[in-house]
Amino acid sequence: MTQPVEGPSSAPPVELSRRRVFVIFGALLAAMFLSSLDQSVVGTALPTIVGDLGAAQNEGWIITAYLLAIAIVMPIYGKLGDLVGRRIPFLVAIALFVVGSTGSALAGSFVDLILWRSVQGLGAGGLVILAQAVIADIVSARERGKYMGPMGAVFGVATVTGPLLGGWFTQGPGWRWCFWTNVPIGLIALGVAWFALKLPSHRPAHRFDLGGALLLATATAGVVFLTSWTSLTGAAGYDWGDPGLLALTAGTLLAVAGFLVVESRVSDPIVPLRLFHSSTFAVAAIIALSIGMAMFAALSFLPTFLQMAQGVGATESGLLMLPMTIGILITSLASGLLITRTGHYKLYPIVGMGVATAALAWLTLISAGMSMVLFGAMIFVLGLGLGAVLQTIVIAAQNSVPATQVGVATSTNNFLREIGAAVGTSAFSTAFTTRLSTTLAEDMRQLPASDVPAAFGARSLTPADVASLPASVREAVVEAYTTSLAPSFWYLVPVAAVGFIAAFFMREIRLSDRAGLSARASS
Repeated sequence: MTQPVEGPSSAPPVELSRRRVFVIFGALLAAMFLSSLDQSVVGTALPTIVGDLGAAQNEGWIITAYLLAIAIVMPIYGKLGDLVGRRIPFLVAIALFVVGSTGSALAGSFVDLILWRSVQGLGAGGLVILAQAVIADIVSARERGKYMGPMGAVFGVATVTGPLLGGWFTQGPGWRWCFWTNVPIGLIALGVAWFALKLPSHRPAHRFDLGGALLLATATAGVVFLTSWTSLTGAAGYDWGDPGLLALTAGTLLAVAGFLVVESRVSDPIVPLRLFHSSTFAVAAIIALSIGMAMFAALSFLPTFLQMAQGVGATESGLLMLPMTIGILITSLASGLLITRTGHYKLYPIVGMGVATAALAWLTLISAGMSMVLFGAMIFVLGLGLGAVLQTIVIAAQNSVPATQVGVATSTNNFLREIGAAVGTSAFSTAFTTRLSTTLAEDMRQLPASDVPAAFGARSLTPADVASLPASVREAVVEAYTTSLAPSFWYLVPVAAVGFIAAFFMREIRLSDRAGLSARASS
C-alpha cells in the first residue's frame, strides 16, 4: 500500500499496511519492555540497594518516587499526543528514561537515587501511555486484543527477565548495573522508534491546559506524601497536631478542589470530567485504581520476603517469581485473542479481579518455613488474575470515547492505576516497615546483648547481612520479616475486592471496527 509522504501539507495516512503496523508494533513492544523491565530489575535488587545506601527504613521510596513521576506525567503525555501527535512525545519519553537510568547508575547517595529515579519515571510514563495510544491509532478496537495481549505478555516476560538480571547484577557486577542495562536497550528503542514510528503530526486546535496539569501534579504528589508520612518524616504515626501534616493535607485538598474547578471550566481540559459520564469508562477507572494499589504493592515486596525471610539469593528469588509470569502470559494472551474473536470483554475483568482478590487473601498465609511449591501456586494464581485485567480495561476505556480523545482516555485510566500503585506501595511500605521496626526492636531486647552485633539495625540490613548474623539473631530477623509482611497483605484484599465488585457494573459497548487514524480523519 502506498503511503503518503508526511509533511505539513500532507494528508495523514488513515490506513497502514500490515507490514508497517508490525514494524510500529515492534517499536512499541521494545519501549514497553524497557519500562516493565526496569521495575522488575530494581525490585529484586531493592534489599541490597537500600542496605548499601543505609536507607532500609525508606525502601518503598525507590519504587514510590518512580511511580509518582509516572503518574504525574501520564495525563500530560496523553493530552499532548491527542493535540500534536504521538511521535515526538514518544521519542522525548525514551530519551528521558535513558538519562534517568544513567543518573541512577551514578547515584552517590539515597537522595541522588530518588531524584534520578524520578527522571526515569518522567520518561516511563510516556512509554506506557503513548505505546497503548498508538495501537489505538493504527488498529481497530475489535482487532486490538491481538496486540494488547502481547503487550501484557511483555510485562510478564519482563517480570522474569528483570528479577534474573537483577539477581545476577546484585551478586555479580553490582546493583548499579540494574540501571546501566537500560541505557543500551533504551538507545536501541530510540533508534527503532525514530525510523519506524512515522505517524502524522498536527497543529493543536486548543491551548494546552497548563493550569490543570500543575494542579493535578500538586494533588498527586500531596496524596502520595500523605500516605508516606511516617516513612517521610520518621514519625511513629500521624500526629494531627503537626503543622506540617496539617498544611500538607490542606494543600492537597485545595489542589484537588482547584483541579476539579479548572477542568469543569477550561475549553479543552487535560482530564475531561465528562469521560466519567460513561459507566464503561468509570468502571474501568475504578478497576485500574484498585488493581494498581493491590498489584504493585504486592509485587514490590515479594522478592524482599524471599531474600530476607527465605534466605534465597537475588537470582533465585527472581526464578521463584516465574510462576506469576506464566500466569500473566496465559491469561493476557488468551483474553486478547478471545476478545478479538468474540467482540466481548466484560467477563475478563470480573474473573480476573475475583481471582486476584482470592490470591491476595491466600498470600496472607506466607511463612518463613513454607514450601516454595505452595508459594509458587499462590503467585501463579495472582498472575492468572492480573493477566486477564491489565490490558482489557485499557481496551474498554479506549472504546468508550471518540477517536480524538483516545490519548486522554488511555492516560487517565493508566494514571489512576499508577497513582493507585504509588499510594498502595507507600501505604503498604509504611505498614510493613513500621511493624518490622517495632517487632525487631522488641525481639532484640529479648536476646542477650552479647548476641546482637553493635551496629545492628533494621535501617541497613541486607540479605548478606542476615546470612552472616549469629543464629539467634538471624532467626529473630527472619521471623520478624515474615510476621510483619504476611498480615500486611490484608490491607490489599478489600482494595482488590472493590475492583471485583465494580467489574459487574461495567456496560459493554460494541467494539469499533475502525482504527483511530481513520475515524479521526473522517470526524
